[in-house]
Amino acid sequence: QVQLVESGGGLVQAGGSLRLSCTASGSIISFRLNTMGWYRQAPGKQRDLVADISSGGSTNYVDSVKGRFTISRDNAKKTVYLQMNSLKPEDTAVYYCRRGDAWGQGTQVTVSS
Repeated sequence: QVQLVESGGGLVQAGGSLRLSCTASGSIISFRLNTMGWYRQAPGKQRDLVADISSGGSTNYVDSVKGRFTISRDNAKKTVYLQMNSLKPEDTAVYYCRRGDAWGQGTQVTVSS
């Protein structure tokens, strides 16, 4: 089972930026062949997709983050990133990295108004 380790969360003021990282265990080939996704879960709400990126580099975003967030991947480093700009208080949540059935432990993002 692949292990995913997220980092980069924190406290930021509205309008600020953060970059999340998620590094996977296992082989580079295995990483390269899989879609990677970022999800988030706010208190009392379900965990929802924020963005994902396919093995070919195609990206998909939830409407609420389009134009503000960018997902990218570095296959050589087995790492997927989520660049978050123009952050809003409603972006506050625990952010999780996902590959297939595997989830990271989550990283807290808090945006103050």
